[in-house]
Amino acid sequence: MDITPTRLPEVLILTPRRFGDARGFFSESWNAARMAEAGLDLDFVQDNHSFSTRAGTLRGLHYQAPPRAQGKLVRCGRGALWDVAVDFRRDSPRFGQWVGVDLSFENGRQLWIPPGFLHGFVTREDQTEICYKCTDAYDAASEGAVRWDDPDLGIDWGVSDPLLSDKDAAAPALRAVPSPFIGAVPA
Repeated sequence: MDITPTRLPEVLILTPRRFGDARGFFSESWNAARMAEAGLDLDFVQDNHSFSTRAGTLRGLHYQAPPRAQGKLVRCGRGALWDVAVDFRRDSPRFGQWVGVDLSFENGRQLWIPPGFLHGFVTREDQTEICYKCTDAYDAASEGAVRWDDPDLGIDWGVSDPLLSDKDAAAPALRAVPSPFIGAVPA
């Protein structure tokens, strides 16, 4: 497993090794013991699977507030997506900074997004599947969102008119959302 930090050092790109032959490939996408040896001692409690029929489907920017904050390990099971993490820790020197990574079935990359970060993605291909592991279970009372096209963030999603849920279309601007995250948030 190759682990590469992004320009937001808490957000990591994990690229599992693929063993292929004429039949296809095998890849170990998660191994708790190996990841703990690499400093990622994570306890996942929920797996999610998202399917988007159309390219240009945008989901985010979402978070779950403490004490139910979620870290997420995101990968693409089919198709391709642009995955984005935004530092949402109000006392962080990188508050509001973002990083985006192309995840696809072809490249096999995964993105670790720790608690304290907003998360969103836009699909690059029709019929895209996103699979992600979470460090806490979904809790509707703890969920929140920030507007995907907030000019204070300046995220280049590569789409101007994405397919959005009603919730995401109505999400407030970054300045209107008091961040519930302070300092390092445990995974």
